[in-house]
Amino acid sequence: MSPLLDKLQPYPFQRLRELLAGAKPDSQLPHVDLSIGEPKHPTPALIKDAIVANFDGLAQYPATLGSIALREAIADWIANRYGVPRPDPAREILPVNGSREALFSFVQAVIDTAVVEQPIVISPNPFYQIYEGAAILAGAGPYYLNCLESSAFQPDWRSVPTEVWQRTQVVFVCSPGNPTGAVMSLDDWRTLFALSDQYGFVIASDECYSEIWFEAPPLGGLEAAHKLGRDYTRIVSFSSLSKRSNAPGLRSGFVAGDPAILAKYLLYRTYHGSAMSATIQAASVAAWRDEAHVAENRAIYRAKFDQIVPILSGPLRVQRPDAAFYLWAQVPERYGRDDAAFVRDLYTQCHVTALPGSYLARTAHGTNPGAGRIRLALVAGLDDCLTGAQRIAEFVG
Repeated sequence: MSPLLDKLQPYPFQRLRELLAGAKPDSQLPHVDLSIGEPKHPTPALIKDAIVANFDGLAQYPATLGSIALREAIADWIANRYGVPRPDPAREILPVNGSREALFSFVQAVIDTAVVEQPIVISPNPFYQIYEGAAILAGAGPYYLNCLESSAFQPDWRSVPTEVWQRTQVVFVCSPGNPTGAVMSLDDWRTLFALSDQYGFVIASDECYSEIWFEAPPLGGLEAAHKLGRDYTRIVSFSSLSKRSNAPGLRSGFVAGDPAILAKYLLYRTYHGSAMSATIQAASVAAWRDEAHVAENRAIYRAKFDQIVPILSGPLRVQRPDAAFYLWAQVPERYGRDDAAFVRDLYTQCHVTALPGSYLARTAHGTNPGAGRIRLALVAGLDDCLTGAQRIAEFVG
């Protein structure tokens, strides 16, 4: 077996199971799970109907490049959503089996250990753990940039030493961020693009939460490039239908951007064997071409945040994020930075499950930026989320 596997750390939810093992909450209290970012709103009927109407697609091997109908639907969506020239469906769009699979495999295709003995992949910290695993298994080393409240939960790109930039081949950005919900500004993008021009690294922009917002649509990577008068050189964006359309089981998303990079990535995927079923492609076309269900979904999340943030903002230090469906809350002072102890007590006494923030981050530059925080995923129905928030407020108070 590859020795690189030994460098992987347990997934946050495995650590959470171990933390709560043996805990005995009050069985009279129905369990409220706010730990996992899995959308719970109903999957739109138009997606289900499209699957049923296209069962014949199961009788054929799908093409890795995907159907022209799907690539055109995605290209139209990008142009309408971000106000950019319509991407070329043949060269700048590649359907993928969900953004998670693509984020991982993309790094395997991009990292070149022949150029640098141990390349670097830069990741925000805290982060989606796929970034770290992708870097390690590609033979690269992760470098973590802490996202702190003092910097609006954005990485400080200027803090990276020159010798690190010289070895960097991929930079992950996540905007809206998981777990902070923070959104990159145009100035943030300007800085990152300038560094990419100087050092030649590829920007992998994870935008899977882009359609869950409260005040204004978040800026996307391709949109930022267009606003700054750039083409898509060394920038690719990742998106999916999981959060946008409440269809995490569909495993449908896309990668869009630099056509030279996507041509090589398509070659990799041809051997990787990860083509999307024609049945799922047809359902994806229906989803990307409909915005009504997305607006309804966003309104449901907005209503939840409107009611839940006031309940929790007194007992906990927490604020509404820019976007996404998480609250990134600070634990009570009596727990210090021991977020795991708070999560265990919350589960034992209130039968509410949260995720320790330290499990989503690594200790870097002298601190774990997730320590002393918890992530609450407001994905369940309003009643469950309200119940969980009220129990948390009572417990802390």
